[in-house]
Amino acid sequence: MKAVGIVVEYNPFHNGHLYHLQETKKKTGADCVIAVMSGNFLQRGEPALVSKWARTSMAISAGVDLVIELPYTFAVQSAERFATGAVALLDALYCAELCFGSENGEIEPFLQAVQTIKRQQSRYNQSIQQALKDGMSYPQAVTYACRQLEMKEIDLAQPNNILGFSYVKAIIEQKSAMVPQTIQRIASGYHDEVFSHPWIASATSLRKALNGAIEALEHISPYIPFSTKKALEKYYAVYGTFHRWEPYFPFLKYRIMTSEESDLQSIVGVDEGIEYRLKQAITEAETFEQFLHSVKTKRYTWTRLQRMCVHILTHFKKEQMNGIKSPSYIRLLGMSDNGRLYLQMIKKRLSLPLVTTVSRLQKDVIYQQEKKAVAAYTAIFSETTRIQALKEEYATPPVHFSSCK
Repeated sequence: MKAVGIVVEYNPFHNGHLYHLQETKKKTGADCVIAVMSGNFLQRGEPALVSKWARTSMAISAGVDLVIELPYTFAVQSAERFATGAVALLDALYCAELCFGSENGEIEPFLQAVQTIKRQQSRYNQSIQQALKDGMSYPQAVTYACRQLEMKEIDLAQPNNILGFSYVKAIIEQKSAMVPQTIQRIASGYHDEVFSHPWIASATSLRKALNGAIEALEHISPYIPFSTKKALEKYYAVYGTFHRWEPYFPFLKYRIMTSEESDLQSIVGVDEGIEYRLKQAITEAETFEQFLHSVKTKRYTWTRLQRMCVHILTHFKKEQMNGIKSPSYIRLLGMSDNGRLYLQMIKKRLSLPLVTTVSRLQKDVIYQQEKKAVAAYTAIFSETTRIQALKEEYATPPVHFSSCK
């Protein structure tokens, strides 16, 4: 069996994701599709709309064969570290290819861009550092550095292009045998907040329309598979909400107000004295959005600040992250019958332990942080519901296709 890997968040799974999944199968001719998926908190520093289990159900119902969790220590990170963890897991599962969506749509420019930067790595790094000193955000600094190299292969100002570039770079650096492929993103842009296409909308616009409530579900129905709609309805019926940042703000506020500046400085992402801005802004902010507007600078993008806030919420320290270079386990969240067959074929050759229940991970340093993320994610629930959600994290077996119907 030939396996292809994809890196996803499915927040939520929508028709654009279904298009990417179907085109990936066509382009690669793979027998098995393996998705590495972020867990409770996402790459942009946001709580997932619904739990990892609900999103796994969406994925398996739509045709993904295996869903593997990307650990928090790699998921809530910049594109480079995010890609490092995802590529390592897909490579460990013997994927022949990795297929990502991009604004560019052709793989050759990504390969050329990686080689261009590799040849001029020192100049590239110096340009980025100079741009950061001049007050640019990191994405702006990357764009500036690419212009300095006269790199015309690809526009790295585009979010999916940045991730795609990072996947290709990680494949090369890890000496993986995986072959990178890309599918062009169609219709809506990554950050689009309005519905401008009859059947495809960005996840950002779908989350904005829902705004934490169930009433708008009918409004977004044309843009999501029926299985996604059912999974969202089921989750809301049990937990009474869709997750967004505002309900977590009181917990973040408590963390910041009861921490010394030196304590905040030890948290991942808290750099360059921004802890003083955090302490100053938190006392007057009434909402999470207001707080971020108060702290935001040219250097600190909204996404970078959100990731920082998640790390404060989960108490993720720099010394912890610095000790983690690559994933230490493969956590299986869901599978189809086809995925189960593939696992049976490769399980004796796996270089990382395949985990279906987390009892064996209690001493694993990566999973220690995962437990904090679970505790933070479930903190907004009532006590009874929170206990139920925690039990789900520790006792839920991998989702199987038949249980998604």
